[in-house]
Amino acid sequence: MTAVQHFIAGDGTRLAWREVGAGRPLLLIHGYFSNAQTNWIRYGHAEAIAARGFRVIMPDLRGHGDSDKPHDPARYPSDILADDGFALLAHLGLSGGEYDLAGYSLGGRTAVRMLVQGARPHRAVLCGMGLQGILDTRGRGGYFRHVLTHLGSFQRGSAEWLTEAFLKTTGGDAAALLLILDTFVDTPEAALAAIDCPVLVVTGSEDDDNGSGEALAAAIPGARFQSIPGNHMSAVTKPELGRAIADFLVA
Repeated sequence: MTAVQHFIAGDGTRLAWREVGAGRPLLLIHGYFSNAQTNWIRYGHAEAIAARGFRVIMPDLRGHGDSDKPHDPARYPSDILADDGFALLAHLGLSGGEYDLAGYSLGGRTAVRMLVQGARPHRAVLCGMGLQGILDTRGRGGYFRHVLTHLGSFQRGSAEWLTEAFLKTTGGDAAALLLILDTFVDTPEAALAAIDCPVLVVTGSEDDDNGSGEALAAAIPGARFQSIPGNHMSAVTKPELGRAIADFLVA
């Protein structure tokens, strides 16, 4: 397992990250309920990207993985995940144009929030995210709130049961994860239209959990769209995900 490193965010929260490889830095952000180990290391994406000449930096979002999981609502203001991303870049001494930015699902949305607040990566990759999940965060947020407040009540094999099973797999803290939902911020189309770095949107061919990835790409000037095999949960297990990220970053 890749060694865990820590830094202290502006509000005193202790946040973790892992890294592998050497070269141009890539800030690679995992999805909701997940962590760097599960999203990027377990299925070989981090090593595959690093092998193409990148220093892959993988934070555990607050409330996730090896980062602090405070239960104080004050530690979960709007957009705090994007703020934490900027704090990690500052901690590592990385400024505009010196790094790439990518994320899956919530990580993709967090990358968007960083982009519209002034992040200037060399390139950005938004994975497992569609336009609806950017414009209106209440839909998926409402689904997860329902799951987290009704744990143990779902029919085996249902979408909610599978979501709860994933929570158990990652050892998620339900109280902290509920508070994460309060940090979500909608992004208007006008803000997407102002993004001015090269962007790739990647989603599974059966993934419509957050709306259309093609529509998200169309909303960002010059962005490209790429489909890979799988749905929202399975696409992250496929080698095509890491390959798509690496291919775009080296192009």
